[in-house]
Amino acid sequence: MPPELQIIAINATCLAIGYFGIYPQLARKSLLAVGIGDLVVSLVAIGTAGMLFWGSGVEFRLIGIPMNWFAFSLTTLIAMGLPLFLWFARRHGIFPDDEG
Repeated sequence: MPPELQIIAINATCLAIGYFGIYPQLARKSLLAVGIGDLVVSLVAIGTAGMLFWGSGVEFRLIGIPMNWFAFSLTTLIAMGLPLFLWFARRHGIFPDDEG
């Protein structure tokens, strides 16, 4: 499996666990709760990618742009997570002006 696909699979798995497993079970679904959850999910995804590729010298390409594992992981995680967050926020009535 190409390294780009490995990171995308890691990101997709972590985001799916967060948005379809953990976040729906939250007692209070708020911007803060989902934000903290996203931070933890992101750290797990980037940490997993780091364990696989840190110091490996593997070059990643995103639409032809060369980058290291961290930049690729973070960029694809944001690109994949933002639509999921917007869907989840709309579905559960989470808006930026929500409190804690």
